[in-house]
Amino acid sequence: MIVESPTKARTIKRFLPGEYQVEASMGHVRDLPASAAEIPAEHKGQPWARLGVKVDNGFEPLYVVSPKKRDVVRKLRQALKQADELLIATDEDREGESIGWHLVQVLAPRIPVKRMVFHEITEDAIQRALAQTRDIDTNLVDAQETRRVLDRLVGYTISPLLWKKIAPRLSAGRVQSVAVRLLVLREQERLRFRTGSYWDLRADLVTPTRAAFQAQLTHVDDVRVASGRDFDETSGRLRRELSVGRDVVLLDEARARALADAVQPGSWRVVEVESRDATRQPAPPFTTSTLQQEASRKLGLGARDTMRVAQGLYERGYITYMRTDATHLSSEALKAARDAISQRYGDAYLPSAPRTYTKRSRNAQEAHEAIRPAGTSMPTAEEHGLKATDAALYELIWKRTVASQMRDAQLRFVTARIDVDAPQRSTAGERARFRATGRTTIFPGFFRAYVEGSDDPDASLDAQEQPLPPLERGAQLGARQVEAVGHETKPPARYTEASLVKLLEQEGIGRPSTYASIIDTILRRQYARKQGSQLIPTFVAFATNALLEHQFESLVDTDFTATMETTLDEIASGNVDSRPYLRAFYAGEAGLEATVAKGLEDIDARAISTIRDPAWEPYVVRVGRYGPYVEGPVDGEVKTASLPDDAVPAELTRAALERFLREGNAADHVIGTHPEGGYPMLLKRGPYGPYLQLGDGADGDRPKRVSLPPGVEPEGVDFDLARALLDLPRVLGTHPDSGEEVEAHIGRFGPYVRHQKTFASIPKGAEFDLLSVTLEQALELLARKRGRNAPLRVVGDHPETGEPVELRDGKYGPYVSHAKVNASLKDGQDPAGLDLEAALALLAEREAAGGGRAAPARRRGGRAAGTPRAQAKPKAKGQARRQPKSPAKPARKPTRPKATTADLERHLDDLDPQVREVVTRLEGMQGKVKQDPVAVADDLGLVEEDVEKLRKRGLFKLRMAYGKERAAAEAD
Repeated sequence: MIVESPTKARTIKRFLPGEYQVEASMGHVRDLPASAAEIPAEHKGQPWARLGVKVDNGFEPLYVVSPKKRDVVRKLRQALKQADELLIATDEDREGESIGWHLVQVLAPRIPVKRMVFHEITEDAIQRALAQTRDIDTNLVDAQETRRVLDRLVGYTISPLLWKKIAPRLSAGRVQSVAVRLLVLREQERLRFRTGSYWDLRADLVTPTRAAFQAQLTHVDDVRVASGRDFDETSGRLRRELSVGRDVVLLDEARARALADAVQPGSWRVVEVESRDATRQPAPPFTTSTLQQEASRKLGLGARDTMRVAQGLYERGYITYMRTDATHLSSEALKAARDAISQRYGDAYLPSAPRTYTKRSRNAQEAHEAIRPAGTSMPTAEEHGLKATDAALYELIWKRTVASQMRDAQLRFVTARIDVDAPQRSTAGERARFRATGRTTIFPGFFRAYVEGSDDPDASLDAQEQPLPPLERGAQLGARQVEAVGHETKPPARYTEASLVKLLEQEGIGRPSTYASIIDTILRRQYARKQGSQLIPTFVAFATNALLEHQFESLVDTDFTATMETTLDEIASGNVDSRPYLRAFYAGEAGLEATVAKGLEDIDARAISTIRDPAWEPYVVRVGRYGPYVEGPVDGEVKTASLPDDAVPAELTRAALERFLREGNAADHVIGTHPEGGYPMLLKRGPYGPYLQLGDGADGDRPKRVSLPPGVEPEGVDFDLARALLDLPRVLGTHPDSGEEVEAHIGRFGPYVRHQKTFASIPKGAEFDLLSVTLEQALELLARKRGRNAPLRVVGDHPETGEPVELRDGKYGPYVSHAKVNASLKDGQDPAGLDLEAALALLAEREAAGGGRAAPARRRGGRAAGTPRAQAKPKAKGQARRQPKSPAKPARKPTRPKATTADLERHLDDLDPQVREVVTRLEGMQGKVKQDPVAVADDLGLVEEDVEKLRKRGLFKLRMAYGKERAAAEAD
């Protein structure tokens, strides 16, 4: 039996007889070529080879086994030799069907092949699947292959156009580009938005029985008071169709305060009370999309983290399959949920019949069951022994499933209208009407288990009580206080991961199972960045979207993309042939290929990369090869200046752009001459803001640089402050334990104190700062930091290395750690009772699974276990030691040439942005001038030691990537 992952294999193995061997394919074993090195030699040079799709031969894909999967394929082929039947048990969606088909094609088994599918990994489900096998569904495979080919055609055809016209390393994607467009459109709305302001009143009232409640002003002299919905978003003024005095009353601060003073001593009376009862129905069980949304709202998990945790829960048998569009539950799930409701909440919360749900979003597929706890019972996270994020996500799924089968919540809404006449005439009006609203729960129903979250962070939960005291028509009230309250209209909210996923699903764009990778790509390619939970598009996204809208309008249209998903569904059901569809999409006068060729000739790169807004004039923002910059006149001359990486398009103003231009083009300011050495102290400005430099480097020495502390503006830097900052690090004294120095310094993330390799930030708002922190205060900060980094306890010393085996607490629960190998505790394992033997078993299992590579095991004497004693050290240079002849040894292979800078540059996209920036600067890649570590550290606000670490890490990854590419090319 072949499944995708080792975890899934281990779980399934528990439910099978001993004669079954379960192996993992580790996902896809083959795919389209990922790089030129993977293209087989016989196809290199073909016009279609770069695409990996034979466009002139029915769009036949070229599949290759990647170098990473060759060992997996070899192991599976070896296992097949001893088998009499092959069971393909990959996931039950298109992706899983495709993985299974590729396995059969690559392995070419000569034994019977059966496809088994299951929605959960429980004993009953596995046994049913074994008894109800089928053939691989080629229609599903064809749909997945068409999707893969479409994505390749779009990405590999349009991306080079983006590189040429905007900037290198950009990418286009069939769904990714639509998602980017949605982010840009929302930011453009915010850019056009103008704030409107209005005032109203809030009254604190009391009944004759002294019960207190609040009411809001709604009318003045029978005319409605203006609210936020009455304002035009692009002008900040009242909508044109509204007449002040006739349609609405627009209060400013003075009139609002005058009215508040006038009505407070007036006669307050209830003129009307309305009461209505309503019901709230529970939300359906989770689909992939709604799980991602709720996990984002309630747990703060991104879509990728949600799917990763859910995948683990599924593979260990705790939940059903987590890639589904369906909202229905199986009969056994309905019974389990109803039993849980009866036992935990009582029969009063159990409806007379099970609830059924129908999916209503576009392109929904009902192939699977909703996401729910697996099995025929509903054990809680605590009963399963789950911890940390596993427990939180499982509990969310449990509550949603159980709540979906509970009775409706019964609510009562009460609205009271209250009039007050001013005792004396007021400039704001003579009579005012207020409204008070209340809500009470008559019967909580499903609220007992679960209340759905909201995309609006200011929204109150539906289950919250907001009762009004008993009120009767004609009742007299008293006013404790009447307060004038000012309001401003708000721009449309930016998308969060939750709200973007919700919109993509509603519009039928892509598949929920792909949303996590789409959002991850958008962030990784720097089309957007996260600020809190908001997704903020960058100027690169603006320029890219402008090009795509200009040249590929239909491709980024939501209806077109949704229609494409419908066509893929038709291919999956066998109703549409994929080849004519691909031909119409790619070839012909209006096809993708011709449109890209036309764009290469016609698109003006400078114009398409220019972002304008009337509020910025006369300045514009352009996107160049090295990022966004502002261009415009400064003192009669057109200048340019880089924009900060964290510049937010909708929050830029004309004044800010002018400031960036002036600061970016300002000459270095000489603060004074440092008394020690006589070097000038220069205030300079770089791409990451202002900084100080000691000397101009004219003598060939590397000048010292230091960033300005947070809150210090360039105008506030005088001689004494400049000298104090350039004299950093400050030695505060010696540590009482080690006798080594404790220092205060500043880096990219602000001021900090350091002792040995422990760094502790100086917190914002502290009573001391970088230049005043004392040794005692620094020691306290360092102690807190060490406490956070300290293990829960040392389990014992490793028998081979003598190094400690530590028990630690991490984001995903407790784990043991030794020599860079980390292993999570198994479900049900008690951290308090964990001994050394159990810890060593966990570490060994984790290392065997490839979860980490320990340093060579060393005995207490220092020699690695199982290795011969070291030979004598070679003599000093010039005293080379004779080597004994050794004819039995094979001749040494010719030394391969080392990778050149150009070789390594090809793999820069494999690095994180910060690591990539450090490597390109230090190594002089991508046309940049080589910088020394000190300069890079100062420019990026890092410690020099950290710069070297990032450089080492980056070069290691680049060389590994190059080595794999070279090995693959040699193998071919």
